[in-house]
Amino acid sequence: MSELTTVARPYAKAAFDFAVEKDAIAKWQEMLAFAGEVAANEDMHQLLTGAVAADTLADIFNNVCGEQLDEHGQNLVKVLAENKRLAALPEISTLFDAFKADYDKEIEVDVTSASTLTDAQQTELVASLEKRLARKVKLNCNVDPALIAGMVINAGDTVIDGSVKSKLNRLADALQA
Repeated sequence: MSELTTVARPYAKAAFDFAVEKDAIAKWQEMLAFAGEVAANEDMHQLLTGAVAADTLADIFNNVCGEQLDEHGQNLVKVLAENKRLAALPEISTLFDAFKADYDKEIEVDVTSASTLTDAQQTELVASLEKRLARKVKLNCNVDPALIAGMVINAGDTVIDGSVKSKLNRLADALQA
């Protein structure tokens, strides 16, 4: 998957920069999400990996997408077809979403706690994380009783592990050393 990300990144960045320039980020996000779903379709994926001429493939893809793609979106499809990169559209859409979140100074944070967090706890956690990360935070809460108590917070590359299970594991390692 990292190879696909490497292939998709320049296209996603170019599309995002163009969308920012034209003040059409939401429109491009919709177009790429739709095109990504079309490219991920099993029948379309077989066509994309087959031996079809780039012009024909771009025309077929644009016809399937129809009104969902504007002129610039159709041009992107043509460029991707010429470079045999149409199969990367789902990843391009995902990376575009990440660029948008970074642009909007937003971050999704996965919180796994030992018990369900109350609304007050979630509000307090969001305020604390927004201050620490200097971004607007969107929480995705999960419950894992195996943590015993506490929580594990994943925010991009940052992991904050305040679970009792983790503390007990560290204590066991220290005692064995």
